[in-house]
Amino acid sequence: MAIEILWADDEIDLLKPHVLFLQGKGYSVTTVNSGIDAIEATETKRFDLIFLDENMPGISGLETLNRIKEKMSDVPVVMITKSEEEYIMEEAIGSKIADYLIKPVNPNQILLTIKKIVDNRRLVSEKTAQGYQQDFRNISMTFMDDLDFEAWKGVYRKLVYWQLELESSKDSGMADVLNTQINEANHNWADFISKNYINFVHNRDPKAPLLSHELLRRKVIPHIDGETPVIFLLIDNLRFDQWKAIQPLLSEYFRVDDDDLYMSILPTTTQYCRNSIFAGLMPSEIEKRFPKLWSNDEDEGGKNMHEREFLEDQLNRTRKDTKLHYVKVTNLEGGKNLVDSIPNFLQYDLSVIVYNFVDALSHARTDVSLMRELSEDEAAYRSVTQSWFEHSPLFEALKRIADKKFKLIISTDHGSVRVHDPVKIVGDKNTNTNLRYKQGKNLNYNPKEVFEIKKPEDGFLPKLHVSSGYVFAQENTFFAYPNNYNYYVKYYKDTFQHGGISMEEMMIPIIQLTPKP
Repeated sequence: MAIEILWADDEIDLLKPHVLFLQGKGYSVTTVNSGIDAIEATETKRFDLIFLDENMPGISGLETLNRIKEKMSDVPVVMITKSEEEYIMEEAIGSKIADYLIKPVNPNQILLTIKKIVDNRRLVSEKTAQGYQQDFRNISMTFMDDLDFEAWKGVYRKLVYWQLELESSKDSGMADVLNTQINEANHNWADFISKNYINFVHNRDPKAPLLSHELLRRKVIPHIDGETPVIFLLIDNLRFDQWKAIQPLLSEYFRVDDDDLYMSILPTTTQYCRNSIFAGLMPSEIEKRFPKLWSNDEDEGGKNMHEREFLEDQLNRTRKDTKLHYVKVTNLEGGKNLVDSIPNFLQYDLSVIVYNFVDALSHARTDVSLMRELSEDEAAYRSVTQSWFEHSPLFEALKRIADKKFKLIISTDHGSVRVHDPVKIVGDKNTNTNLRYKQGKNLNYNPKEVFEIKKPEDGFLPKLHVSSGYVFAQENTFFAYPNNYNYYVKYYKDTFQHGGISMEEMMIPIIQLTPKP
């Protein structure tokens, strides 16, 4: 079906060569001589694009534009004018025109405008699919190399880039190919972690990644200079692709000085990763240094109740005289209070904000059927996160931070992965309930399906019992008990979980930003 174009100009007869040119290109063009005729034409026919002369007898092009937009706000309108007056351009742009052209216009200029507006999605989709097809082989060939963490960061960045690009192009066929390649990447990532993790945590590898317990010491504390206040914002459970989804919202207010990835420790849960970040220690070291503050899996109560104490201890060990402010936001009221308190942050050397939402979103998606429908896959999960952020008190707080002289560093404690395939495991009544890792004694499982740390001390993990060990789900798997197996699998399949080994859980963002002038 031909694209329907309406062209309104009081000198339309002089533009007949342009009209014939477009008709020769397969477009259907309806011509009128005035704004009134243009409005009447839109009442009887649906157009895909409207060219509108700004200066016509009777009602002006701007008034015609406003009256057309009242009835059909979605139709793209291109304003054409002889005038280069700034106020006319501003008023037309304020009325949400699709483009603005200055007379005289030539046929190719008109054709380019049509393609940019009407054919844009198709052209972008075709170009994006072509670009990924070219990169597909390059990424696949990379898996044949002996990758270090820096190389893995490059692979993951490419995969997330193509996720976002193909999502906007709506090419479902290429998106399926990409998902298959991401699964292949996660399989290779699991092999990489199983071979190198113990060496990483013991710092035996000169190319070891930055880990959770090193994050503040290497990425935040060096910025504390006693002059410009530093804000460290930890958004819980924020995947790299989710950061990329909200980054455009912040680009108006901040310049990104450093956009990096670091690696979370295992298990990839708040209890282990976030405590490790604030303490600057691995979990077993925290337990040893703070036996009354560390909570193990079997203990009752919250597992992250002493982050401030851990943070203060780490700062004291740096021998820096740091004036610290710490706040944790867990609900809407806390978010609103945060917005109002931003000016007070100027009196502190370091302000730490822990913002709990994304983790709650992940759990809500598991437990609430409506949330499952709203975030049925990765693209929808990113969209929900972006929508929440755009309308959240956190975004308002960041806007206020941008108005002040701060150094802002944003990061997270771990990510999450959408799980598909169950792995059977058997444990006693004291085995923890997390779907992506199990800790306990007498665990029964297939060793080929998991990553084992039989001796907790090898991974700097607390040892609850003489015979206790840790096992981790890999790629898109999750642990399920044989009892009531089918119900369990059906309930948790395609939910977002964390605790195990995947790129999405372990390669997570650390970003340094500066407010724009």
